[in-house]
Amino acid sequence: MTEKTALTPATHTAPPAKFSHGVRKGNILQVAGQVGFLPAVEGQAPTPAGPTLREQTLQTFANVKAILEEGGASWDDVMMMRVYLTDTAHFAELNEIYNAYFEDQNLKAPASARTTVYVGLPAGLLIEIDALAVLG
Repeated sequence: MTEKTALTPATHTAPPAKFSHGVRKGNILQVAGQVGFLPAVEGQAPTPAGPTLREQTLQTFANVKAILEEGGASWDDVMMMRVYLTDTAHFAELNEIYNAYFEDQNLKAPASARTTVYVGLPAGLLIEIDALAVLG
């Protein structure tokens, strides 16, 4: 039986509760919801990349990608992404940022599936993204 492995890249602090940033079991890798916090700095509280949706989204993508890579995956392995926004007015801007980012990644077709929902997040955070990847 394949063991479950927790994934925490060097860029991430320990989670604030009993969960893993990512978990891999066999060829399945689940990335927990990531927000736009800058890479961890010892002794400092997590800090958002900036106040704008663009800044936070690009950092969130970087945080998801770091966990994918820690587990031996890439964006091409992602089957499903869930995007959580705090403001319905951000949907069009998110799509522009999302499309431009993934065009720059030179991904193989087809793109992953995606769901976008609207939620409450801690003060100052505008977006959260999780991902499911299947390797091999």
